Amino acid sequence: MLRKTFQGGVHPADGKEFARNVPYRPYLPKGDLVFPLNQHIGKPARPVVHKGDLVLAGQLLAEADGFVSANIVSSCSGKVKAVENRRTVAGSAVPCIVVENDGNYTLAEGIGKETDAASLTGQEILEKIKAAGIIGLGGAGFPTHVKLAPKNPQEIEYVIANGAECEPYITCDDQLMRTQGSGIVEGLKIMLRLFPNAEGVILIEENKPEAIKAMEQACAGQGKVRVQAVHTKYPQGGERSIISVVAGKHLKLGMLPADAGCVVDNVATVYAIYRAVCKSEPVMERGFTVSGDGVKNPCNLMVRIGTSFAEVLEEAGGIREGAEARKMLCGGPMMGIALASLEVPVCKNNNALTVLSTDPVAEAEKVQTACLRCGRCNQVCPLGLTPQMMAAAAEKKNYERYEKKLYGLECIACGSCTYICPAKRPLMQLFKQAKAEIMAAKRK
Repeated sequence: MLRKTFQGGVHPADGKEFARNVPYRPYLPKGDLVFPLNQHIGKPARPVVHKGDLVLAGQLLAEADGFVSANIVSSCSGKVKAVENRRTVAGSAVPCIVVENDGNYTLAEGIGKETDAASLTGQEILEKIKAAGIIGLGGAGFPTHVKLAPKNPQEIEYVIANGAECEPYITCDDQLMRTQGSGIVEGLKIMLRLFPNAEGVILIEENKPEAIKAMEQACAGQGKVRVQAVHTKYPQGGERSIISVVAGKHLKLGMLPADAGCVVDNVATVYAIYRAVCKSEPVMERGFTVSGDGVKNPCNLMVRIGTSFAEVLEEAGGIREGAEARKMLCGGPMMGIALASLEVPVCKNNNALTVLSTDPVAEAEKVQTACLRCGRCNQVCPLGLTPQMMAAAAEKKNYERYEKKLYGLECIACGSCTYICPAKRPLMQLFKQAKAEIMAAKRK
């Protein structure tokens, strides 16, 4: 019997109505493009170009500098204007390659060359994925060629394409599944060649009926590939939630998905694998949603990596007349990062700009009280953690207890505890700060 949901979770208003039925359209940026060297988990990429160099779209700008790292390619043609520190979504200034866009988007040699995936070995497939600079495009940013090379590939039972897209307002994956179903299925079949004993599962929440229908049609007659529709509940897109539903296994704290016989990748990542292996196309663009009640024309765009958020908002018509942008987020309202400025680049692991006419955090602060000890945060945590105790340890900066006794570093920062808290306590923000301080201490 197929499972439909996982333990815990919440049901926030999804906000999908703003952009869910707006088809993709491409957007070609007008200004300079900025490529941070650390737009993935792991070691930052190492530049292979210098100021003054001419580059083409698809040309390597920076190469993976270690086992857990990822290539970065140019998404336009032009001249390298600088290799310098620039601000990013996180607010910090990091090393970036700045390309002066010539507006022609001339492709580098070999980009678009078609290849029969069946003619490639597993190692050749991994090499093409690595060369393309593919990372987790759902937001995690883990280098895909590393994820697809676990120690025991024969023990993988499920290769899961994550089409849950449970974060409110974001609809770019929904549109991708509606329009590029065959490419997603081909990407999944390529991944299955690396895992001989696995079946492919495309997981989609039930609030995306058009995507479910499109993917079921694309899967017809494909053998080891199927669609699994699940109940709409946040955070269904989390790896542990997905594995619980698809494999019926509980991923214990500290375990990796491969330990439970699963490999999980976002549908956008799976589609990028198809384009890299079959079309010789590196990651130069990605699906991107501009939404929220503060946006004039919410939309789904195919945006070039390195484009500024300011340009993307302008393409969506800017701020809606009569509205005020009180909160701008990279991502959605549950896990998104508040933006102090839109003069920051879209990276490979960014999928949305959400503009709200109210600031939920500011509103919550007005009515915040001490913890009521109601236990609701414990009930909704999808990992079975104890946010109430974690908060007490974090506030006292008792990080030994936070990490070793309460497993606080396992928190995925989904925000379910913050959402459900009747005392309006900023639990997720507190946990993110605690994790940052713990990791900074470890690096020292």
